[in-house]
Amino acid sequence: MPELTVAAGLADGLMTFAQGRGADRSALAAKAGIALADLEDQDNRVPFERYVALMRAAKAMTGDPALALHYGEMNDLAQISIVGLIGEASETMLEAMHQLNRFGRLVIEFDGGPDRFTTAVDHEGVWGVDTRQNPNAFPELTESTFARMICGPRRFGVTQLAKAVQVTHPDPGYGDEYERVFQAPVTFNAPRNAMLLDEKWIHHRLQAQPRYVFGIFSERAEALLQRLQASKTIRGRVEGLLLPILHTGEPRMDTVADRLGLSRPTLGRRLKAEGVTFEQVLDELRHRLAVDYLSGRKVSVNETAYLVGFSEPAAFSRAFKRWTGVSPSTIRLGAESNRATTA
Repeated sequence: MPELTVAAGLADGLMTFAQGRGADRSALAAKAGIALADLEDQDNRVPFERYVALMRAAKAMTGDPALALHYGEMNDLAQISIVGLIGEASETMLEAMHQLNRFGRLVIEFDGGPDRFTTAVDHEGVWGVDTRQNPNAFPELTESTFARMICGPRRFGVTQLAKAVQVTHPDPGYGDEYERVFQAPVTFNAPRNAMLLDEKWIHHRLQAQPRYVFGIFSERAEALLQRLQASKTIRGRVEGLLLPILHTGEPRMDTVADRLGLSRPTLGRRLKAEGVTFEQVLDELRHRLAVDYLSGRKVSVNETAYLVGFSEPAAFSRAFKRWTGVSPSTIRLGAESNRATTA
């Protein structure tokens, strides 16, 4: 089963929140096994188990057993993830909730089907149901997610999204804090994790961002989602390791296998099971990057050759002609012509 991950922005947000409550940032990182440099780009990924360790270390260092609840209550998702920005650019609460379901894995992956939340209707109304398979292993995620979903919309005039809350875990000893944060009755040891939605708010207008921004954010999020999905394949993981070392020359399969914790033969077998060889992955990655550099950026042919790992421009030109049927200078001149036309 592929390793679950969370966005570096979510982990960094938690660390900053705990730091504001007295925890030491470096000590938190050490306890969780997280390198601070890995949090500099909010779109990086952190192993789920390290986020769990971070949450529990933060609770201990701050002396706040309800820290996850408070993190969800106070934290603005738009500050830590593009998913929050998409929510703000959504036209209505209903659309925002759909987008959260669509792109939620960019914030945090979970054990379950394609959608973390589904809806269920009974005599009380419409429930938003969390479908995580083993939620009680990390109830802090239920706390922070529900608190963020209920409290976040209050900034946009949605005074009370949930009329009732159900959670599968037992009362952690601060049930009154749940009701303060959620402003709704809470049932512990329930058969599901769910929120009874107040339907009058479903079509409440949001759109805190200009509407055209919605498309830009969605396009970026879709690309990040595709990258995340690719990272679950062995090919995607190999490409992720090749990217930062491509310019060094001829990346060796042994080096990549070692970084993956695999033997060379095992890596070869796993790539073969996905229908490719290491050499094909390397060659196709160079092809894609070379076309991208020459078509969309102000990079010379010689610079492109270096960036994709060729020490000799002539060797790069031969490879490029094999890939595309034309010389790299042809693509380069075409890109310059397009820029001049649109300037």
